[in-house]
Amino acid sequence: MLRWFLVLVGVFGLIGIRGLEDKIFYDPFLYYFKSADHYAIFPKFDWLRLILSYLFRFILNAFFSLWIIHFLFQNKEWTKQALVLIILIFVIVFPIYLLCIYDEFRFGYLFSFYIRRFVIQPLTLLLIIPIFYYRKRTQDIIS
Repeated sequence: MLRWFLVLVGVFGLIGIRGLEDKIFYDPFLYYFKSADHYAIFPKFDWLRLILSYLFRFILNAFFSLWIIHFLFQNKEWTKQALVLIILIFVIVFPIYLLCIYDEFRFGYLFSFYIRRFVIQPLTLLLIIPIFYYRKRTQDIIS
């Protein structure tokens, strides 16, 4: 029962990050993409502040994602592997998103929109949980 409560705490942590995103993070592209207007004016922004805000958001999302994985599977080794996967995906996707910003989303509105999702949302968690669940099931069958 405690284990599921702690998983729920992690889920509510992620929900809190999403719910308070416009209050605790600097993201001038939040309203740009919410407008869903391909012809919206590209916002002016501060590069350093933007990068630090995205890094802060990544750290918070990673913390709660790892919290969920740890209490869901109760396996420290898997939690470490999840950390490596989360960091690896961020290290690949974040520079691509920064390049999209630098190019003012000329790579494509939808491409930039979805790359941004990997930067600001814990989508990696949605990939890791089924992988680890499958892994756990196959290990249980073999054992």
